[in-house]
Amino acid sequence: MKFVGDFHIHSRFARATSKDMNLENLDKWAQIKGITVIGTGDFTHPLWFQELKDQLEPAEAGLYKLKGRTSPARFLCTSEISCIYSKGGKVRKIHLVLFAPSFEAVEKINTRLGWIGNLRSDGRPILGIDAKEVVKIALDASSDCMVVPAHCWTPWFSVFGSKSGFNSLEECFDEYTKYIYAIETGLSSSPAMNWRVSSLDNVAIISNSDSHSLEKIGREANVFDAEVSYPAIAETLKTKDPKKFLFTVEFFPEEGKYHYDGHRLCGISFSPKESKERNNVCPRCGRPLTIGVLNRVEELADKPEGFVPSSAVPFRSLIPLQEIIADALGQGVGTKQGREEYDKLIKALGNEFAVLLDASMPEISRATLPEIAEGIKRVREGKVAIEPGYDGEYGKIKIFGNDEQKSSVSQKALF
Repeated sequence: MKFVGDFHIHSRFARATSKDMNLENLDKWAQIKGITVIGTGDFTHPLWFQELKDQLEPAEAGLYKLKGRTSPARFLCTSEISCIYSKGGKVRKIHLVLFAPSFEAVEKINTRLGWIGNLRSDGRPILGIDAKEVVKIALDASSDCMVVPAHCWTPWFSVFGSKSGFNSLEECFDEYTKYIYAIETGLSSSPAMNWRVSSLDNVAIISNSDSHSLEKIGREANVFDAEVSYPAIAETLKTKDPKKFLFTVEFFPEEGKYHYDGHRLCGISFSPKESKERNNVCPRCGRPLTIGVLNRVEELADKPEGFVPSSAVPFRSLIPLQEIIADALGQGVGTKQGREEYDKLIKALGNEFAVLLDASMPEISRATLPEIAEGIKRVREGKVAIEPGYDGEYGKIKIFGNDEQKSSVSQKALF
């Protein structure tokens, strides 16, 4: 069965997360987006885990669904944790996503992690524990658990981060590296960037939304053609079977917060080449630049740009539908007209991924305004202009030029 999975999200118990991130809303928005398997997020938080146990019931092997509902959405037990510790003479700050096949495994993980730090403090708890010890704890809970380095290139909190990471998976996980079957690209990198690093050839490259709000679920995701179950998903990631792992859905990486180097407070944004010319120093304040993902990939890459491994899983770069609509209308995201057009497309074509990936252009044109249909077409073709993000600032992406938007607005006013 072909289906979409988004495994890394957060609940309302995580810091800076919408209060609407509850199970009923997650189930509803998974259907709106076209996601079949969604991560629970934050299973380490005691209150959230209690809600999971109270409101979910077993479905297919290792997956859960809302009690008493006929919804097609399935929940997979996942949680992100932040490991802050010293290794190799440096302070390391590594975020990991844990996958668990059952509530029983989660309870064992939570017990062990609860001895180390306060799990109630945040949906993504900060723990003073070596990343490889997390892998050991997860595997002790169940041999079917998996640990995935989260947003693996982000400067401050990732396995390859320029500020606090490592130069290889082996440096981070030591003898447990063989149990790292996948890495998460994060919003600021694409699979193509990761393909340039030979040490990643044998791991699956997955993408997830890391969503803190309902609307952003599925902004990155994974598309499978496999049995809908935890064992099938885990096996597909371990084997990278191209017949079962079809492709990932990606941001345009330039739109991510840390694609370029720079200083947000100084308003400085540089490409890797520009940073090198300035010795990675901010010309305004004289302090070291925050080195972004593109630069860090260049540093660790041992293959040329454009290299495609024979085992590569393809990817599709997209822009969320609400952002396409907003750009086409020359409005901000979430306006009344924008929401109406979004709802019309979902009602006509089924869900957001059906609109962005599967529906024909004639079908889309019949369901919405011509400029919105044109926006979807341009995104599918990669015809977008992007000002890269840097140092915590999202990139600015444009589908239409200002002149085109003004023309569209004038035509609507005329009619």
